[in-house]
Amino acid sequence: MFIYSGFVVDHTFQSHSCGDVLNNEPHVAEEDILEEEKAASLAELFRAMGDTNRIRIIGLLLDHELCVHDIAVLLGMSQSAVSHQMKSLRQMRLVKSRKEGRHVYYTLDDDHVRQVFQIGLEHVECG
Repeated sequence: MFIYSGFVVDHTFQSHSCGDVLNNEPHVAEEDILEEEKAASLAELFRAMGDTNRIRIIGLLLDHELCVHDIAVLLGMSQSAVSHQMKSLRQMRLVKSRKEGRHVYYTLDDDHVRQVFQIGLEHVECG
């Protein structure tokens, strides 16, 4: 035992060394390694959510079904800018739309989008 910055540390604790002593391989099960295709899809999802305007739009759609005009007014954006963002969000399956007359209304695609947003927001708010 020794004291480090006021804390008593048990030096007999075996830390996980880098690489296995016998065959120099890390101890990670193959199923714990994220497949390349899934990693690319997840990166694309985070890229889509990596835009301030798209995040604000998703925030509005958490509890509301809104048309482009309403989103534009609420966020102080042009309708064409909102339409452009909605196209990206639709392509990534983050929002879905329904047409009613001349208007297109948007909602979140499914509850997964809501959960990802809310968990991310919670992480930011907890600092």
